[in-house]
Amino acid sequence: MGGVTSSMAAKFAFFPPNPPSYKLIKDGETGILLLHPFLHHENVDVLRLPTRRGTEIVAVYVRYPMATSTLLYSHGNAADVGQMYDYSGYGQSSGKPSEQNTYADIEAAYKCLEENYGARQENIILYGQSVGSGPTVDLAARLPRLRAVVLHSPILSGLRVMYPMKRSYWFDIYKNIDKISLVKCPVLIIHGTNDDVVDCSHGKRLWELCQEKYEPLWIKGGNHCDLELHPEYIRHLKKFISTFEKSSFQRNGSQRSTDGIEHSRQSTEYFEAPRRSTDCWDKPRKSIDSREKPRKSTDRRDKPRKSTDRPEKPKFHEYDKLNNIDELEKLRISLDQMERMERSRQSVEYLDKSRRSIDHRQEKARKSVDWLDRIRRV
Repeated sequence: MGGVTSSMAAKFAFFPPNPPSYKLIKDGETGILLLHPFLHHENVDVLRLPTRRGTEIVAVYVRYPMATSTLLYSHGNAADVGQMYDYSGYGQSSGKPSEQNTYADIEAAYKCLEENYGARQENIILYGQSVGSGPTVDLAARLPRLRAVVLHSPILSGLRVMYPMKRSYWFDIYKNIDKISLVKCPVLIIHGTNDDVVDCSHGKRLWELCQEKYEPLWIKGGNHCDLELHPEYIRHLKKFISTFEKSSFQRNGSQRSTDGIEHSRQSTEYFEAPRRSTDCWDKPRKSIDSREKPRKSTDRRDKPRKSTDRPEKPKFHEYDKLNNIDELEKLRISLDQMERMERSRQSVEYLDKSRRSIDHRQEKARKSVDWLDRIRRV
């Protein structure tokens, strides 16, 4: 039952554009890869990266000489490359989209930044949008010296987008709610108050669980796919980045690596170490860091505008359009059944303990009677 439910959650999580928005071609003279029909720029590299799960993903690296940080961007569920790198099964990447594949995909992109472009963990910012918050939080939880993390319309978990849940089940996907407290760098969360795909409560709950909170941005009237059109979005994002440009935003216990080779080896160890199962983690604790309280954004002077030149992207959970009402009902029934099974198991354990207690008392009484009999015979 759990496997079926997990497959259903994954079905709602991934919507690769079909057909892909680009074609991958090789220039006959230079041999470099190009994205057709987009124009080629000298500061843009198009790459094919192998992953540890045997797939090959397409990635784009944009070179900017004056940059002091490197942004690793994980896109949402209805986009493809042109957005830093593609997940397995997206665009011209091989394989099929899955939770574990996306973890391997972002690791391959991160290793490429370190090994091919000399990026350092301390100068890398991870940016995850929507379903991209899953691989972003998973990687950030394993890299203790990251500069920062940005979560754009993030999810608490895959199943929680479709169904309100009080606990995490082992078959759920992208359990950010169980991992966000392990992220040691500053985290900026951006969410629209009118998001009809991933409710704003997801972003607010994740912000509460962060170790190092940065002033969040709750965009009034913002939906799931239009936050970039609101002027306060870019202003707040620039403010967040400038925090690290103007001052060396140091974290307690953080140390800068002085040996690039050793640094790369240590980063690789984070990937190769076995990942602790999230279904047996301790319940996340609320951060006691009260140094910076959330403030309402004042960058709301301009009325949000809707884009008129972008086609509407598929929603994360437009169940009516996807004709999956019956499947959602099956999901709800299966979750209810599992909860009843759990309660039944606890009841059986209680009865078993009671039976053992009664047996123990009976044994003590029998021994007492035997002792009295021996006294009478003496």
